[in-house]
Amino acid sequence: MGKEEIYYKYKKYLDLLLLFIVSIFAFPLFLIIFLIIKLTSPGPLFYKHKRVGQHGKPFYLYKFRTMLDGAEKLLPEILKKDAQAREEFENGYKLKNDPRVTPIGRILRKTSLDELPQLINILKGEMSFVGPRPIVEEEKVKYGKYLPLLLKEKPGLTGLWQVSGRNNLSYEERVALDMEYIRKKSLRLDIKIILKTISVLFSGNGAY
Repeated sequence: MGKEEIYYKYKKYLDLLLLFIVSIFAFPLFLIIFLIIKLTSPGPLFYKHKRVGQHGKPFYLYKFRTMLDGAEKLLPEILKKDAQAREEFENGYKLKNDPRVTPIGRILRKTSLDELPQLINILKGEMSFVGPRPIVEEEKVKYGKYLPLLLKEKPGLTGLWQVSGRNNLSYEERVALDMEYIRKKSLRLDIKIILKTISVLFSGNGAY
């Protein structure tokens, strides 16, 4: 068994161990967030979005809904009216001051609690705790020659770019950090990123 095969084998064990530990603490939060969302904003509990998975296989990434119900239908009108917002979205596929985000949604995003349902994606084997960021189909072109390397790995709930500035980084910096992670991947690096993620979550830096 080669070095890379050993890494993937033990990475899977690490995912299962973390999934068990995190789920114990996450379950009460799930219930609390469920009630808050239902009481403050009509619509579904979860938001699912199609992403590009390992080997290019598409999957639906789960998050707690942080926007108004039907938010995707509102986006074209927002981008049509606001040239600055359109440019921001085209560059990073996100809006820093998105008017569709609910007040509770802003708190969930700031604390990254909206990401908790991705434990379901990890359980299904679609994601790992640590890996490159999960991208949408339209983002493939931004990775250029690096796309085959990206698609070789499972997307991660957290990763090198998330602990290095998150949304404060340019898209080019995100790609560079994803490639750095893939080149240097090891269990030691994964554990280091997981530990650093905890401090980043408390700081809320780069989250919106």
